[in-house]
Amino acid sequence: MKITVIGTGFVGVVTAAVYASFGHEVVGLDIDEKKIDSLRHSKVPFYEPNLEELLVHTQKEGKLTFTTSYKDAITDSDVIVVAVGTPSAADGNADLRFVFAASESAAPYLKEQAVVVIKSTVPPGTLPKVEEHIKKYTKVDFATASVPEFLKEGTAVHDTLHPDRIVIGATKEYAFSVLADLHKPLQAPIIRISPESAQMAKYAANAYLATRITFINQIADLCEKNGADVQEVIDAISEDKRVGGHYWYPGFGYGGSCFPKDVKELAHYSRSVGEDGNLFNKIHELNEYRISKLLDQYGQEIGGFEEKTVAVLGLSFKPNTDDMREAPSVKVIPYLLSKGAKVQGFDPKALPVVKYFIPDDKNVSYHETITAACKGADIIIALIEWSEIVAFDFAKVRENKKQIFIDARNQFEKKQIEKLGYQYFGVGR
Repeated sequence: MKITVIGTGFVGVVTAAVYASFGHEVVGLDIDEKKIDSLRHSKVPFYEPNLEELLVHTQKEGKLTFTTSYKDAITDSDVIVVAVGTPSAADGNADLRFVFAASESAAPYLKEQAVVVIKSTVPPGTLPKVEEHIKKYTKVDFATASVPEFLKEGTAVHDTLHPDRIVIGATKEYAFSVLADLHKPLQAPIIRISPESAQMAKYAANAYLATRITFINQIADLCEKNGADVQEVIDAISEDKRVGGHYWYPGFGYGGSCFPKDVKELAHYSRSVGEDGNLFNKIHELNEYRISKLLDQYGQEIGGFEEKTVAVLGLSFKPNTDDMREAPSVKVIPYLLSKGAKVQGFDPKALPVVKYFIPDDKNVSYHETITAACKGADIIIALIEWSEIVAFDFAKVRENKKQIFIDARNQFEKKQIEKLGYQYFGVGR
């Protein structure tokens, strides 16, 4: 079948490449000519393992093309996937302008019984609004559906090819049939539900994972008060089958393009329907102030950050991506600079995009190696668990002076770091 994917951001490009790998005729559509030209040469404007190779293969096979023309992309397309951004307003409300604009632009070229799939994260009740926008520009019979993505940056290609489940929210039987057939090669369970349930499932999944992170951070705070070690607590509770050992990440809180945005939007949505005092509003609040709280605490214990050189290792929000949206570094570095510190940053992939997220400052520099970033450091903050950072021998950068080692992800053994002569601080340890 012919498939059009509108939006060539992270989700759109991965989705288009994977569908093309199934043998379908796939067109990636975007109004950004520079981005489309880059993708035609299999160059991705962000780092995602294995994606560039998949783009090369599918374009070489003639299954994937890119264009800026709605007419060329949408005409004769069986499935139109809308994967544009839905940024949050300051109050958390999801901005659906791009979803509506893409739907309207596609409408004049829809064929009979085309299926318009909203893959963007949107609040319940969005599909009827999308249908209203489309019907202003076409008289053909079409269907809409919500098929949320559950990708993790850094493993997005693998996640798309090996999903836990495919969630299809629709109201017309032929939409279910077409989309079930499209996803058949994945051999994953297909969950057929209402569009509203599909949209809530996306928010619920991310909010739950964010809740686990926030919960264990609250436990870590209590451990700091009573001498317990949060990692030992995790070992103890993980054997309970009702709890499980997955997704316990005590540290500086959750970040990235999804969790902060989705929790904030779910909190706003809950307020809009009269559920003001629920859990999601509190989770967002706790995560928002997590970093400043921890840095204030460390500052008190080490005598402040003023006139100290601080190595910040890991600038992206997680390993295996260059995405710095809501990354801890975006708050940590400005905080340290405001306290009079000199900052030396390192990241394996994010250095080219740092300037878009952290204002330039005479007291901050960025380095291509851990050794260079740690030179002269009074404090080393292992902020993100990149394998390069976790596996690094910090004996190589130990200097003949008092040095602090802050393990922001609890990835290191306290005794081993202390044996090297560092003063060690973890989270909840």
